[in-house]
Amino acid sequence: MERFVYQGTPSRVVFEWGGLATLPAEIERLGAKRALILATPEQRALAERVADALGARAAGVHAQAVMHVPVEIARAAVEAAGALDADCCVAVGGGSTVGLGKAIALESSLPIIAVPTTYAGSEMTPIYGLTEGRLKRTGRDMRVLPRTVIYDASLTLSLPVGISAASGINAMAHAVEALYAEDANPVISLMAEEAIRALGEALPAIVRAPDDAAARSRALYGAWLAGTCLGAVGMALHHKLCHTLGGTFNLPHAQTHAVMLPHTAHYNHGAAPAALARVARALGGKEAADAGSLLFELNRALGIPTALSQIGMPEQGLDEAADLACSNPYANPRPVERDPIRALLQRAWQGAEPA
Repeated sequence: MERFVYQGTPSRVVFEWGGLATLPAEIERLGAKRALILATPEQRALAERVADALGARAAGVHAQAVMHVPVEIARAAVEAAGALDADCCVAVGGGSTVGLGKAIALESSLPIIAVPTTYAGSEMTPIYGLTEGRLKRTGRDMRVLPRTVIYDASLTLSLPVGISAASGINAMAHAVEALYAEDANPVISLMAEEAIRALGEALPAIVRAPDDAAARSRALYGAWLAGTCLGAVGMALHHKLCHTLGGTFNLPHAQTHAVMLPHTAHYNHGAAPAALARVARALGGKEAADAGSLLFELNRALGIPTALSQIGMPEQGLDEAADLACSNPYANPRPVERDPIRALLQRAWQGAEPA
């Protein structure tokens, strides 16, 4: 008889085209009066627009979010929130911005409202990450889970096609790993398979027609499901490798997940055949062994880089990456062994198909 534990996460989700207009009401719902608007430097204009719409409820704009949340950036944001007497944060953007909001919440317990503009999924998880000294440290803390998430697919229309595709595969990675996570359960597995199917259908449509509102909404729906999966169960080899590559070598987050996913899925297919068969089925295949190649072909069809060498990974860093990934591995269905991991990284660096 199957045994499992399912723990839901307490967050409110507003999914609506044009849903950004509900932000003032959602801030009021929290009982907050001074919202600090967070963004990356590139999305400052959107953050300013949000602040203007909030009027007196906006404490200010802090557009300093960057990839992998360096600790010095996190400390500066905590100081800014205190100096402006903010009583909540509104994170408008992708995983970098939500991550910065989480860093503030971890230190100050300020509630977060997330308004995602990518498919990263971090907004649905109590997982945070901070990078210091070329090492990325992750953890779980319910203080960092956004209280409310506003999914407004109209905000993703301006997301470039290449970033949309990579961000979508990043989201898919959350769902793939949720299927073979140590604490996987039937509820999350249903959501994971649906997330993979929705993203697998929507992303090619977005590449063909970036303004396709239905495809944008379906991709965001898939990203919501995938993020929920990531927030409810543990991570495994794929996320360990991506955290290592991103934190130590400062590789772009979404593209790293996209390059690595076919290889990590294939690595585990023999040890988790039922899980990887569901991945294959969601992408139009049948067998667990098909999952890695289907993901690889999807990357190629979307025009995503398929090699670590294409996104800035130095070949001389592969040994260090293998050592770091194996030194403190996450739970994984197949044992995490140094020689197979080093070979996996070499193939990913070259852009070879998973094998």
